[in-house]
Amino acid sequence: MAKNIAALAAGLLFGLGLVISGMINPQKVLNFLNFAGAWDGSLALVMAGALLTLGTLQRFILRRPTPLLETKFYLPTSKIIDAPLLMGAMLFGLGWGLAGLCPGPAMAGLSFGLTENIVFVIAMLAGMWFFQVFHDKK
Repeated sequence: MAKNIAALAAGLLFGLGLVISGMINPQKVLNFLNFAGAWDGSLALVMAGALLTLGTLQRFILRRPTPLLETKFYLPTSKIIDAPLLMGAMLFGLGWGLAGLCPGPAMAGLSFGLTENIVFVIAMLAGMWFFQVFHDKK
């Protein structure tokens, strides 16, 4: 139960940060990617804040023998950059650049009933379902 409450609190805090920073607005992201036009660099500040927080806290957190609510840390073990990773990154970047949304801001935007977010989340869930269907057949 404590893990679920912690996950809910972290998700709410993350969503609140996305709302306050304006990242649930696809135009904000598209303007960040528009170097030749109405460029908006505020997304870089959001990213810098996230990296600063991670870089600062990760060192302290990983000094613990175990996480507070789990038996071990679940960290990536592979350092291999392979074709599936590159294809996934390219598809993510392409979708992000075309729609101005990624999963976090899209989910946060659902709370406001934004049409773009609803369509994005439905398409995202359909893509996840199709992946699961085709992945299981291999």
